[in-house]
This record gives sequence, structure tokens and C-alpha cells, in this order.
Amino acid sequence: MEFETYLKSKKIDPEGFRRGQGAQYSDWEGIFLQVSPDSFTQQKLFLINGLRRQYPYTAPPEEKEAAGPQKSAKAKPTIAKPNPQKPKI
Repeated sequence: MEFETYLKSKKIDPEGFRRGQGAQYSDWEGIFLQVSPDSFTQQKLFLINGLRRQYPYTAPPEEKEAAGPQKSAKAKPTIAKPNPQKPKI
């Protein structure tokens, strides 16, 4: 996984982050290439949340559609209720 893809998955704008904090971006990219994405997330969790607010990433419309088909709402099944009739004697 590339660092930019990782940032997009965490909803951080990689271009904005690179322009705004270039030194930190370079440091983080170096660390990211040395460890697994899960380990990186554990190390930088609280900092990632701050960056997410500072540099929000919104995916272009074509990327959202390519992510997968939308789930359609399923209709609830109807259960037939028994018809209460008086028993014949």
C-alpha cells in the first residue's frame, strides 16, 4: 500500500497535508514504508485524527461509485396472519 492511498483511506487529503506540513509528511512517509499500516495507525492514532480534521479528504464522485455497488434496501417479508373464524359445530 502506498502512503497516499493510506491517507485517503483515513480520509486525509494527501496533497493538502504535503503542502501544509511537508517535513512531517516526509517523516511519516519514511516511517510508513518501514512498518505495517496497522502498526503505523497504532503509533499515530491521535495525530491522524487531528490531521483528518485539518486536511479533510473528499473522494471525487467517480471514486465513490467505483468503490462498490450501493446496497439496495430489502423489503420486509409479509407474514400472513391466520384468519380467525368461528369453528363450525
